[in-house]
Amino acid sequence: MNGKERCLAAIQGRPVDRTPVFPLLMFFAADRFGATYREFAANGHVLAQAQLKARETFDLDAITVCSDAFRVSADLGGEMVYPEDKTPYLAAPLVRSEADLARAAAARERLGKPEGGAAGRMADRVRALEELLRSAGEECLVLGWIEMPFAEACNLCGVSEFLMMTYENPILAHQVLEFATDLNVDFARMQLEAGAPMIGAGDAAASLLSPRLFREFALPYERRVCSAIRDAGGLVKLHICGDTTALLDGMVQSGADLFNVDHLVDFRLARKTYGGAGKCFKGNIDPVADMLMASPQVCAERCRECLRLAEGASYMLSAGCEVPAGVADEVFRAFCNAPMQYNPSRSRAAGIETSSRPH
Repeated sequence: MNGKERCLAAIQGRPVDRTPVFPLLMFFAADRFGATYREFAANGHVLAQAQLKARETFDLDAITVCSDAFRVSADLGGEMVYPEDKTPYLAAPLVRSEADLARAAAARERLGKPEGGAAGRMADRVRALEELLRSAGEECLVLGWIEMPFAEACNLCGVSEFLMMTYENPILAHQVLEFATDLNVDFARMQLEAGAPMIGAGDAAASLLSPRLFREFALPYERRVCSAIRDAGGLVKLHICGDTTALLDGMVQSGADLFNVDHLVDFRLARKTYGGAGKCFKGNIDPVADMLMASPQVCAERCRECLRLAEGASYMLSAGCEVPAGVADEVFRAFCNAPMQYNPSRSRAAGIETSSRPH
């Protein structure tokens, strides 16, 4: 099996020759390519080449075009700030009122598809995706990337501002979410039309919600995005980092095909939730304790623990969130090699115990 075949088999619940390796690489990929993060996030060719180098160096099964959360909001007219070695961000929120939302809607009408030399950050991501697909799309699972509506609404309005809006002006909050849903469905379709078999969808801000608010302000819109992507022939990976323990029962109803599990979530609970629903999940290696601060041996042991706990379920080995640039190559290689070196029968015979940390 190649990486693409391995990942698709795991997602579909079919047998695999080994557990797929699917970390989220952003700063790590830029660093190993020798690019600043500004170059990585602002230039699709640099992003694509950095991902390809990481894939070739460490034999990854899946790669993405994820760099930051502000592609759509930038194309709506948001002023971007590009730090040299930090994630880019909007200088100020775009939407604070109904009038602002109307102006954003008018700006949306001017957005064109990323054809030829079209400018814009959405077009740049699509070109990066096309480059990855040309170079590695037959051998490796290449994912496009969007934000889910709740996360996009937080981008447009500011996180604290949108959270307050859900309490103080829920009608406007839902109007913003409707707008964000349409935006990101369009962006997903652009990437599917470019050839992406799967779309990663980030909704990190949703981890700040209670289960009740998640079901009101995040889940219905996630469902619509997942449904639109699946109707267009694509698959969806839902990425919500943070402690989503209380949200798992809702998340599994989103319609996504693959779910990321952060290190703050108990692995057994995630396995029970996603495995019980017949869904594939990935995680939950702690990117700091188990990678950045760990030896290769410690990292490999933690990977073996996840692989053992995941036996019988559809699972991909992954950190709970992005792999830091400071992770040593030998540690990251130990992580990547763990599925190839894992022997289920030997691990059971040795009686490997799980860590006392809350995984």
